[in-house]
Formats: sequence, structure tokens, C-alpha cells
Amino acid sequence: MRVRRWLGPWAMFFKGFIKHPVMVGSIIPSSDTLIAHVLSRVDWGSTRLFVEYGPGVGTFAQHVLKRLAPDATYVAIDTNPDFIEYLTATIADSRFRPILGSAADVEQIVRDSGFDHADYVLSGLPFSTLPAGVGPAIAAATARILRPGGAFLVYQFRAKVRDFIAPHFQRIDQGMEYWNIPPCCLFWAWKD
Repeated sequence: MRVRRWLGPWAMFFKGFIKHPVMVGSIIPSSDTLIAHVLSRVDWGSTRLFVEYGPGVGTFAQHVLKRLAPDATYVAIDTNPDFIEYLTATIADSRFRPILGSAADVEQIVRDSGFDHADYVLSGLPFSTLPAGVGPAIAAATARILRPGGAFLVYQFRAKVRDFIAPHFQRIDQGMEYWNIPPCCLFWAWKD
């Protein structure tokens, strides 16, 4: 683990991309501008449980933790044990819970974490390259676990992700963030 800390988040992120290119959507982490744009619609005052799929090396984590209430919880789900180990070793905040698992199992993970629902779910998972059936399963499970008024926050390099989330969310706001490499399509899918 000492080597991983020495290499830092960029090296860990790159290693994760090389090992699992289908599961890691990019070769470099998201920009601060992208992060601020994606999180701009979150009502932090009403957020008790914030969930992230594919946190990688925690690019969003410090931004979320800065805004999250002291009594709220942040569950970060990743299938990569290297990322979970890295997050556990580098983020010392009692509100942060990195969990090795699949986003498709979010309902059970949320319940095991002591909650009935999530307020917001964030995802940068590359939906268009996930194995067949996984993207739709994640979108459906996310819609079921969100509270009314909550949202699924999605950032992708391709707008095709809308095909996965549209069957489960009636209201989807869309945006674009050009200050990122590469530029990203943004979606806020609301549970009405």
C-alpha cells in the first residue's frame, strides 16, 4: 500500500484503467469544473445518503464530503478491490464508506448500510461498454432505491446513457461540460 500512496491517485487511476478498461471510463480523472457542474443540483441540506458508483480513486469524494452534512453518509461502490483499498487508506472520514461490490446490487448495499433509500446517486460508469444487461439493471435498481425528489447524477462521454436511464425516469435534465478531457454529457434523472 505504501507504493500506491507514493504513486498517488493519478497512477492508481491509470493502473485501474489499464487493468479494467471496460469498467473505468477514462484514462484521467474528471476536472474540478465537471465535478462542480455535476454536483450543482444536489440539495445538500436534505441529503442523508449519497451513493457513488465507480468512485475510482475518489476524484469526487473530497468535493462531496465538503458539502455533505456532518450526520450524513457517503457510500462509494466499486468492483475494483485496488480502488477500494486505496480509498480506505486515503480517506479518513467517518461519513465515507467504500464498499467492494456492484452497482447492480445498490438496493441491498443501501439496506445493509442502514437506509431505506438514497437521496442522490452519482455515476460515471461507462454504461455503453458494460456487459450486456448490466446497464439496464443498474438504472432500474437506482430508480427503485432513490427517494421521491432524489436524482441519479450521470456523467458520460457519450449521450447514449440516456437510453439506459430514460425507461426508469420521466424527467431528465441534460447538460454538457466542455472543461473536461474529453468533454462530458451530464444528466440529472429525477425521481418524481
